[in-house]
Amino acid sequence: MKNNDWKERLNVVYSTNPDYSYEMEDDGEQVTPKASQQKLRVQLDRKNRGGKVVTLVTGFVGTENDLKELGKLLKSKCGVGGSAKDGEIIVQGDFKQKVLELLKKEGYTQTKPVG
Repeated sequence: MKNNDWKERLNVVYSTNPDYSYEMEDDGEQVTPKASQQKLRVQLDRKNRGGKVVTLVTGFVGTENDLKELGKLLKSKCGVGGSAKDGEIIVQGDFKQKVLELLKKEGYTQTKPVG
């Protein structure tokens, strides 16, 4: 790796110190806790969606791949589209009760409805 790779240092403005060495943050791999330890919240949402209703699952902690896998499972069981990113799963339509049942069936015992 080059010493002056600017893409890895986007938030550093400037340093006049000639001996300055930018330290990269090593987040390490995030481990996904067991399903029974996840505290998921299921709610209906209409904000910024043109009046359309979506089922929103929030509170997921873990890797992006595990989030997408769970989102894919929920979307396929409900037979609709959606997305899974930034710790949230969006399922198009009003499937709050069905999503709650599916999550509990998959072992997410601490799942609660909101609203």
